[in-house]
Amino acid sequence: MRLPKKGLFATATAVTALMLSVGSAVPANAAPDPRSFSQGIKASQVKRHLQAFQAIADANGGTRASGTPGYDASVDYVAGKLRAAGYNVTLQPFEFNFYRELATPTFQRLTPTARTYTHTGGNPAGDFTTLDYSGSGNVTGTVQAVDVILPPPPTPGSTSGCEASDFAGFTPGNVALIQRGTCTFEAKAQNAVAAGASAVIIFNEGQPGRTAAFGGNGGSPHPVPVIGASFAVGNELAGLAGATIRLQTTTESEPRITNNVIAESRYGRADKVVMAGAHLDSVIAGPGINDNGSGSAALLEVALKLGGRLPTLNRMRFAWWGAEEVGLVGSEHYVGALSPAEQAKIALYLNYDMVGSTNYIFGIYDGDNSDNVGSPAGPPGSDQIEKVYEKYFDTIRQPRIGTDFTGRSDYGPFIAVGIPSGGLFTGADGAKTAAEVALFGGTVGDAYDLCYHQACDTIANISDKALAVNTGAIATAAVVFAYTYNLPGQGAARPAAGLRSAEAGHDDHGGLTS
Repeated sequence: MRLPKKGLFATATAVTALMLSVGSAVPANAAPDPRSFSQGIKASQVKRHLQAFQAIADANGGTRASGTPGYDASVDYVAGKLRAAGYNVTLQPFEFNFYRELATPTFQRLTPTARTYTHTGGNPAGDFTTLDYSGSGNVTGTVQAVDVILPPPPTPGSTSGCEASDFAGFTPGNVALIQRGTCTFEAKAQNAVAAGASAVIIFNEGQPGRTAAFGGNGGSPHPVPVIGASFAVGNELAGLAGATIRLQTTTESEPRITNNVIAESRYGRADKVVMAGAHLDSVIAGPGINDNGSGSAALLEVALKLGGRLPTLNRMRFAWWGAEEVGLVGSEHYVGALSPAEQAKIALYLNYDMVGSTNYIFGIYDGDNSDNVGSPAGPPGSDQIEKVYEKYFDTIRQPRIGTDFTGRSDYGPFIAVGIPSGGLFTGADGAKTAAEVALFGGTVGDAYDLCYHQACDTIANISDKALAVNTGAIATAAVVFAYTYNLPGQGAARPAAGLRSAEAGHDDHGGLTS
């Protein structure tokens, strides 16, 4: 699509006008003119925020991760812009477990024959990587397999290390060799430490697609080294009686305080809050300009143009979440701190996580489970949110597909308490399919974002087209729901104890689960 020079989504004004007329009884003079609003948002303005995030990372060791000065500077930048635009801005502090790896780890087999295993850093075919929240240590010990299933079952389901009873007969001081599957990495590591393991090797389970070395979130700090290894490595060690290894990791892990940024408009019904959010933090390894500077910048520019003093029908609340990359900590803290009455005031939540991937798809969270893939439908009203985005893409004649509504991004805590949700996603480290290339172009088999969670996730790692098109969708949804009387899911009962638990970490960021 050739984008208009005057605005990011001038071509979307027809859908905006249509939805305002169909979904709202607001007098015409109460809502902003859709064309004027659309033309007020330009690609250069969104990119300017991304350039600011890049400059912040450059000045702070190449990262904007929560718990670092780069994240604090990002918070100051976003909060300052929002205050100037007239929003009531709150910094919500919370504690999280900060983690980073300080040196490249070493993993060697000493007996019965020597072998040095390859770290995955920059090498997709590597043998192992350190799991987040691994402890530091220089361990030499005998490998002892714990309830492993070899050859692996045809489908994932190993319970290796998931119960304390798995470690009956485990020799304290040995290195626990555990198979991936069923329970969280955190549970496996904690059980191994309780049994006296000096280090923990969790190897991939072995089914197709579950053979490579893997990273992930260990959930909480562990006192011993914890790594994720390939199936080949685990299978090899399990077959060598009395094998000894050396494993050295150097990590930093400690409780730190960070902040969510919450901005609320000064007008609109306080009992009907339209909320939209994006996580502001990067991973330690890089500046995070696509993940998730893209969602943060697009949402910021839409919020600035909408303005905190505009007399919208519904109250607008925008959020930039901290510590998403270590398990949705900021959004979980926010939702968990709300009283049931405050939760009930939030009519819906919109999530924007990675909207500028270079090998992009235009993905819309499948709120009604019409794709019938993976997770069930979201709370009542999520289907209506999905249709708003679908109408936008259809109107501007851009293809779009559903993306599984897993709840494993910052909307997870919201759907867990029954709040209708939706959002956009252009892809992370998954491989692009031939069918997706037929729709969107790009390269078959390459990751949607080749710099996902790496130092190269810089300002050069952005598709201007994907960013522009998605910013149009973000702005359209904001205007539509700001002036809609009958919001999605209105009147639907919400569960007292949540629909389902949101797994920490999301589907494209690894997560805690095995």
